[in-house]
Amino acid sequence: MTWLCSRWTCIFGRGCHGVIPGREDDGCCSHGAFFSDEDDEKRVLQFAAKLAPEHWQFHKQGHRKSGRLLDIMEKDSVGDEPDRKRTRTIDGACIFLNRPGFEGGSGCALHAMALRDGLHPLDTKPEVCWQLPVRRAQEWVDRVDGTRVLMSTVSEFDRRGWGEGGHDLHWWCTSSPEAHVGTEALYVSYEPELVALIGRLAYDELARLCEHRLKLGLVAVHPATTAAADQASNL
Repeated sequence: MTWLCSRWTCIFGRGCHGVIPGREDDGCCSHGAFFSDEDDEKRVLQFAAKLAPEHWQFHKQGHRKSGRLLDIMEKDSVGDEPDRKRTRTIDGACIFLNRPGFEGGSGCALHAMALRDGLHPLDTKPEVCWQLPVRRAQEWVDRVDGTRVLMSTVSEFDRRGWGEGGHDLHWWCTSSPEAHVGTEALYVSYEPELVALIGRLAYDELARLCEHRLKLGLVAVHPATTAAADQASNL
């Protein structure tokens, strides 16, 4: 509740400091995006194939010499998963990240494509890109009556979510008051993403509970949301 009722909002290009010093224009795209599974890979490949050079700065580098086949992935190890695939990095950031000064506009080429085509960015981008900084954990739970249910837990993807590497991030938005300046609660602004993660029926119940809690008064307001409100009141 503390996280979902916070006023966090993405401030990419509007004050984001980036996860690597001196690369604030990368946001959280410096290391590329790890794919969740083969379906995630296929979907991104499908949309990447539709990107034109005027909208994708690294269109040439994203194709093999023939110019037809895409070349956007590389293997990298994650913990005990040595063959995880992620988007390639070019000049220190994701191959889909258009840099400042590019005539087609800076930022994620797949994100911009979705906005141009009347889609939601979660349709075109790798799953990890639109899920962050929301974290969904799932586990099967065996109940005493013999039934088995899949329990989904939605929480904040904070520095701990990155594992040991989280300590090394130059900056991370969920704990920063600078990013808690949204005009509405996170559960409202992130409705499409949450629906994609837990389904419409579960989201509707979640939204009802969040709305009820806000009317009663939060037991624990997110510290960064509180700090942002305090800073605003002192201006």
